[in-house]
Amino acid sequence: MYASGKYTSRGPALIPRMKTKHRIYYITLFSVVLLGLIATGMFQFWPHSIESATDWTMDKRSVHDAPLIRLPFSNPIPERGDLTCRMHTCFDVYRCGYNPKNRIKVYIYPLQKFVDELGVPISSTGLSREYNDLLSAISDSDFYTDDVTRACLFIPSVDVLNQNSLRIRETAQALAMLPRWDKGMNHLLFNMLPGGPPDYNTALDVPRDRALLAGGGFSTWTYRQGYDVSIPVYSPLSADVELPERQPGPRRYFILSSQTAIHREYRAELERLKEENGEALLLLDKCSNLSQGAASARKRCYKGQVYDYPQILQESSFCVVLRGARLGQAALSDVLQAGCVPVILADSYILPFSEVLDWKRASVVIPEEKLSEMYTILKSIPHRQVEEMQRQAHWFWQAYFSSMKSIGLTTLQIINDRIYPYAARTYEEWNNPPVVKWSSVNSPLFLPLIPPRAPGFTAVVLTYDRVESLFRVITEISKVPSLAKLLVVWNNQNKSPPEESLWPKIGVPLKVVRTKENKLSNRFFPYDEIETEAVLAIDDDIIMLTSDELQFGYEVWREFPDRLVGYPGRLHLWDHEMGKWKYESEWTNEVSMVLTGAAFYHKYFNYLYTYKMPGDIKNWVDAHMNCEDIAMNFLVANITGKAPIKVTPRKKFKCPECTAIDGLSLDQTHMVERSECINKFASVFGTMPLKVVEHRADPVLYKDDFPEKLKSFPNIGSL
Repeated sequence: MYASGKYTSRGPALIPRMKTKHRIYYITLFSVVLLGLIATGMFQFWPHSIESATDWTMDKRSVHDAPLIRLPFSNPIPERGDLTCRMHTCFDVYRCGYNPKNRIKVYIYPLQKFVDELGVPISSTGLSREYNDLLSAISDSDFYTDDVTRACLFIPSVDVLNQNSLRIRETAQALAMLPRWDKGMNHLLFNMLPGGPPDYNTALDVPRDRALLAGGGFSTWTYRQGYDVSIPVYSPLSADVELPERQPGPRRYFILSSQTAIHREYRAELERLKEENGEALLLLDKCSNLSQGAASARKRCYKGQVYDYPQILQESSFCVVLRGARLGQAALSDVLQAGCVPVILADSYILPFSEVLDWKRASVVIPEEKLSEMYTILKSIPHRQVEEMQRQAHWFWQAYFSSMKSIGLTTLQIINDRIYPYAARTYEEWNNPPVVKWSSVNSPLFLPLIPPRAPGFTAVVLTYDRVESLFRVITEISKVPSLAKLLVVWNNQNKSPPEESLWPKIGVPLKVVRTKENKLSNRFFPYDEIETEAVLAIDDDIIMLTSDELQFGYEVWREFPDRLVGYPGRLHLWDHEMGKWKYESEWTNEVSMVLTGAAFYHKYFNYLYTYKMPGDIKNWVDAHMNCEDIAMNFLVANITGKAPIKVTPRKKFKCPECTAIDGLSLDQTHMVERSECINKFASVFGTMPLKVVEHRADPVLYKDDFPEKLKSFPNIGSL
């Protein structure tokens, strides 16, 4: 069949010829449709920069471009604020709903310029740089959404950080005009400088209905616990100054006061303390001989002597933070940045982020009436605790105070934890500085169960040339019921190990591994022969440990498989005179390391030591033939954030037959280097991960007057 307008042998065609004018019409229509499809595809896939009009970024929207909104005088004003509000009464958690990431979604209102009927703005400053930084940080975070229907929390673009710049009534009217205000339900306001003269209220005076308030000067009277969030007063001075790193320890001054606008009664009391304690206390004030301005704000004076601020704060162990006209003071942020322990005298003040931060670890809070006793109170704090507080104070500033971004995102995280409590951060996550972790390595120590007893442990003995002592160690270890395998690491390339017939006959497999180089790190290599989770690292001269001591150590490790569990305990100390760390081998009540000359640990740490040790620590150990045990202690403490466990009372571990020629640790130079090791490793890790503890694990009945047959570990040894 042919589509033709002519007659054929079968008669006329079924499809008649289309008239010319109709053909032109359909061709034109087809062309228009085709061009439309092509244009749509190009628009869809061609790179372009058209973005959603609801995105909040100050790069695309300036205050000048914001739409002008006039507020009629008759517009409604929100209620003052409900002091009884709590998350279950004034916050609609059902807006947040369930999501796999357990994260609230935050919507920021588009920027608008509000003016009254006469065209006067509601704020004398408009949008401050600080509030701009805050909103920009939130809009760049995972909390942000530009879809108002998905939002759980709403943040107005009305800047109420500083109440001094606001017209109270008009600001309240602007808030009430927000499309989703609904009496402030699920709305969050940020305010750092509340109140105004003469009474300086401790919460924002702008009527705000049920809105949550992140406030910078709450008192116990105005703070709605579990609803509002107490935030710090941001200090632009300290943020613009980068202070040099300062290690914790004693400083030039014991107490320093640097605030310039404190009450005359407090200043008189501080001057009296200065007279009593002399150079230990430095009392600074504003410089009267300098012209006012940004430069003078960064200076403090005492009797004509000018000091740079906030740099001078680094020269004191404790820094006074007194209440001023407002409870919240920017000086607190300056003090934390300097690593100076804040001494806070502000009765009823709700400390920033106190819902999650443990301020006892970073500050000293003293009632105002006890200002006269301040020096005595601070002198009673041990030096070690002061150093920990200095370290914690500086970390608080880095994590939560250093920028408007830190303050804003911390506030949202606290609210997020309330809404999703099952996924909330733990106390440790909020208060412990993070340790170095490697994202490519997953620890197998996450199981809450105690490792089973059946597999036992593998003993790894590092040896060089002490064959007689080695054989005695092997014989003693073989008596331990839980021993599964014994691995001898032969570290002498110039001499072959003894013949097989000469080795002790034991009831478990014994394997000898010959190394290619004489390195101390060979003891921590992840050998394929190690099939058990537990590893006992032991030197070839540790002949004094009994089988009961070793079995008990293994049982303790089973309960704490992420710890180093060992026998010789050691301590690191801060040498105040030399200004560096010191290795201490004397008997003390404190322990921060257990030596791997006799210690249990998880074989996972062999992998980390060999392949993931930070910096050049592993090479440094091999070059100096020293400190592999200290390096392992640093590694485990840094990964786990936990202290080692010393087991059994034994303190003497010296080989009675060994001489200085036989053992590395008997050389005096070896001991001096160990202090150098601690300082070297602390520098590489960027922190001091070792934890000091005052406990030891012993069998329950080892000192009780019971028949030996009733004791699980009768031969536990002695000092």
